[in-house]
Amino acid sequence: MEAPLREVRVGFIGAGRMASAVARAMLLAGEVQAVNILASAPSNRNLDKFQTFACRTTHCNLEVLEKCSFVFLATKPHILPAVLREIGPAVTASHVLVSMAAGVPLRTLEELLPAGTRVLRMMPNLPCEVRSGAILLSRGSSVGEEEVSVLKTLLAACGLCEEAPESYIDIHTALSGSGVAYVYMFAEALAEGAVKMGMPGPLANRIAAQTLLGAAKMMLETGDHPAVLRSAVCTPGGTTIHALHELEKGSLRATVMNAVEAATSRARELGNR
Repeated sequence: MEAPLREVRVGFIGAGRMASAVARAMLLAGEVQAVNILASAPSNRNLDKFQTFACRTTHCNLEVLEKCSFVFLATKPHILPAVLREIGPAVTASHVLVSMAAGVPLRTLEELLPAGTRVLRMMPNLPCEVRSGAILLSRGSSVGEEEVSVLKTLLAACGLCEEAPESYIDIHTALSGSGVAYVYMFAEALAEGAVKMGMPGPLANRIAAQTLLGAAKMMLETGDHPAVLRSAVCTPGGTTIHALHELEKGSLRATVMNAVEAATSRARELGNR
């Protein structure tokens, strides 16, 4: 399977930050050759990164369909319907289309494309840029195990990649897509607390980042519930339990849960437009 996969021709319609992050991860992992990636965008501004990767570029969306079998739809959500109407006549049974657009459901994709088109949705997040992302994907009605397997292999270099029902996509957007920003806010506050107590800012930022990285790695590698790992850090009468008491006073858990709920609701609103 590996040799044929390296010959898969991968296209990107839309060449923004997430598209280039996914392409870069594929290239670094050696899953796809640069010569077999073709990206399209209206101007050269977003194509620069793909050109830096030695990928091919074009201003013609239809050219991507003509030359690629696996095509990622990476346009802005409000632009995607017009793009689908443009490329629809060029879509054949050999194509697999993967939408990266937030808020555009599979039913809309399938309605705007020829009957039987193999289409999937995926929702990546920003850390895909450093191959530590979290991606959730959902399959359309005409997609089988083979297409999902190939897509997971292509995306494996981006980080964690899971398949789930489409109803989870908006939750994933709130948890992981937007969730990156919650973590950055927490990291900023964590480091600023250290600065307040006398540590230099650059050192505090590095230690905060490593602390988050280490905590996340332990969750993934041990499989333990976060509450179990948290309890392991607490000693009776120690520094951690005193700090956690302050976080509870500020309703940290309830506030974060409310944030995920708010972002999920907003994602669903966007999908119902």
